[in-house]
Amino acid sequence: MNRRELLRALAVLASARAVLAAAGAPAARLGLCSFSSHQHWRAAGTKHPGVKFSDALGFYRHARELGGAGVQTGLRGATTETARELRALVERDGGYYEAELRLPRQEGETAAFEKDVALARAAGATVARAVFTSGRRYEEFKTAAAFREYHDRARQILARIEPIARRHRLKIAIENHKDLTTDEQVTLIRGLASEWIGVLVDTGNNLALLEEPYATMEALAPFALSVHLKDMALQPAPDGFLLSEVPLGTGFLDLPRIVATLRRANPALVLNLEMATRDPLRIPCLTDGYYATFPADYRARLLAPALARVQAHPPRGPVPAVAGKPTDQVLAEEEAHNRHGLAWMKTNLRT
Repeated sequence: MNRRELLRALAVLASARAVLAAAGAPAARLGLCSFSSHQHWRAAGTKHPGVKFSDALGFYRHARELGGAGVQTGLRGATTETARELRALVERDGGYYEAELRLPRQEGETAAFEKDVALARAAGATVARAVFTSGRRYEEFKTAAAFREYHDRARQILARIEPIARRHRLKIAIENHKDLTTDEQVTLIRGLASEWIGVLVDTGNNLALLEEPYATMEALAPFALSVHLKDMALQPAPDGFLLSEVPLGTGFLDLPRIVATLRRANPALVLNLEMATRDPLRIPCLTDGYYATFPADYRARLLAPALARVQAHPPRGPVPAVAGKPTDQVLAEEEAHNRHGLAWMKTNLRT
């Protein structure tokens, strides 16, 4: 970072803090979401020796040890007693717990979903994260018709879960998960018009859909119920570009600006670090198949600015990678990334 960039960064940080202070915003709570430790969860699932947690209680304790105030994770399969134990632990520490839920894709799954909602509330959650699909739009859907069917199903799911969320007083935050454009997601949420259904704003995901990051944050902010905070790096590739989560402060995103935008709309937002330690993701935006589900003018409008963004923001150093590394090394790097991220948030964001 040269002197001009440093002065600009300091000015943006001061401005963000001033905006929040003037608004009387409470201190932000900082912690980890599950995917920030997904390599550890995977190792726990295979019973790798030396893992530091294998359930929500252990994950919460691990996040506290790293310097976080809480976690966003699931309780699927846990007992009510475990949920209450987690709530007691969180309340004793003055921390937080946000839930993760699997949405009922079919009517027959609704009763099980409501049980999971009740379990989340027993653990003290007031917000839960959910996704419509775990896949990426340009990989999962090959035709416009297949995507329209998915989009219609998403609308049905929201109508199915809203009465449950309202009844149990649990706000459900639907993540922008490389599936819907910002306009599509805003239209879905606005159409429901419920205080109990909103957005989990991931600060990097919509780069995979070629969107301008700050415009995405501005559009999603009014519906924000939770955050996955990440910094990003971009690299050219023969069929498009590579997208990587990188340690906070080493990527190209102006995180103080983003956080100020989101917390101006919802000062109660929890900032969950999502530093995914993995290989770079391939975004094949130079292939015809990538655009199969997008509006006809999508490529013409968004491709050139997206590629210009890649050229304008080369990585400042090597990006995370896991291929070929032993599990113990990957776990150590993941923990170091999370420890760094939480410390960076405390230093550089108003907390």
